[in-house]
Amino acid sequence: MLWIQGFHVIFVVCWFAGIFYLPRILVYYAQSPNPETKAVLAIMARKLYRFVTPFMVLAIALGLWRLSFQWEYYLSSGWMIAKLMGVVALVVYHFQTGIYVGRVCRGENDRTHVFYRVFNEVPVSFLFAIVLLVYLRPVLSG
Repeated sequence: MLWIQGFHVIFVVCWFAGIFYLPRILVYYAQSPNPETKAVLAIMARKLYRFVTPFMVLAIALGLWRLSFQWEYYLSSGWMIAKLMGVVALVVYHFQTGIYVGRVCRGENDRTHVFYRVFNEVPVSFLFAIVLLVYLRPVLSG
């Protein structure tokens, strides 16, 4: 079981590396006046999105596998329900990032670098919340 948990954490870290860097590429894209630079950044964003998406899938699969050992306990724990809601929000964030990457690759970007800077901060709050929920396991009334 510790192997599953260990690999789950490894894939979460890999996924978050992408979640943190992808919007940063979009910031640079939106800031750049140079079409050649924009083309390179669009390619980078597309390749990074494709690279980190399997990490998301593996992190979720291993997390669910880990949950399967004690479904009743975990699904009756408020902290775990809150964590899972955070994970769902991150999956939505991931796919929304993919939509933005697709727009950039098609040359249809309509967002500013300021928007992407704010967008880039969203997963940080979820990371803090999820890690604290896992390690502190507060009693949350259900």
